[in-house]
Amino acid sequence: MISSVRGTVLSISATGATGSLVGVEVGGVGYAVQVTPHLALTLRVGQEARIHTALIVREDDMSLYGFATTEELDMFDLLRGVSGVGPKSALGVLATLSPDQIAAAVATEDDAPFRKVSGIGPKTAKLIVVSLAGKIVAPSGVRALAPTTSSTAQNVVAALVGLGWNERVAVQAVDEVIDAATEDGSLAVPALLRLALARLSPQQVRP
Repeated sequence: MISSVRGTVLSISATGATGSLVGVEVGGVGYAVQVTPHLALTLRVGQEARIHTALIVREDDMSLYGFATTEELDMFDLLRGVSGVGPKSALGVLATLSPDQIAAAVATEDDAPFRKVSGIGPKTAKLIVVSLAGKIVAPSGVRALAPTTSSTAQNVVAALVGLGWNERVAVQAVDEVIDAATEDGSLAVPALLRLALARLSPQQVRP
């Protein structure tokens, strides 16, 4: 396992929109490390660099993926654990989103940021959100959506979705109404639906 490399940068070359290849000489041995374009821009040929790495071993290939921080490396490992997300796709996610942005998207159940990543389709984006839920901590100031478990709340969410609102937005509105109610969970469907609609009514666009 190669957890990091530290040495002189020999070369930097772009391999695509979401990746670059950096050559680093360590003890007379040159290592080729795949990194994000952002990290590549901070490196200079001839200067020393330390890169946190993950060694990916396959039957016909051994590749090093490198990151500026251990947080990015940990997120890379978590992303690779999602079905359908390989190391190149995980690197693509980190080339587009910071660990905090990934954590915020997962906490708010928003798969839109992942759909913007090249090579990540809608199904995989949703799977990332579901798979990483509970595995990462939301950044300070970001409120994770509380699960809506009661049948009454679920019925109201279903009604709001049927009226055109996004499920995530509907769940958040229902949770906020329940939190504000004096008797938590005692509201009937019609009453809870009216309150949720009143909360959502200022929104002209239904995301």
